[in-house]
This record gives sequence, C-alpha cells and structure tokens, in this order.
Amino acid sequence: MADVTPMTMCPMAATCKGMMEKPRFGFMVMASGIVLIILGVAVLIEPQILVWFVAIALIFMGIAMLMMAVSKSGGNPD
Repeated sequence: MADVTPMTMCPMAATCKGMMEKPRFGFMVMASGIVLIILGVAVLIEPQILVWFVAIALIFMGIAMLMMAVSKSGGNPD
C-alpha cells in the first residue's frame, strides 16, 4: 500500500479561511442569503415574477461584466 502523507490544510479551506477573516465577508454572505430566500418566496407566491427576475439578473450580469472589463483596462475598454 502506498504511503499517504496528510495535507496540512485543504486549499479550499485555506481560501475560505482567508475570506472569513475579511471584516465584511460574513455580512455579505448573510445579506445575499436573505435576498435569495426572499426571491424564492416571491417566486412561490407569484410564478410570473420569475421572468422579471431572470431579466434583472441578465442586466446586472451584463453591467458587472462591462464594469470588470473597464476596470481591468484602466478605464479604456479597448
């Protein structure tokens, strides 16, 4: 049988530990969880609203991609 050397820490655990040490990370996770629960309840109550949520999500994703593209290029989208 091959010798198995134990890992000191899983790489994913190290990443999560680093994120949890940031001051606002816990609040952001909690806030996004609350928003997801509220949206889920809204979809259960009114299924027609799902189309609007998808449209809003696509618009926000497009804006986020544009902002990332501009910020990485120093304000020049080329």
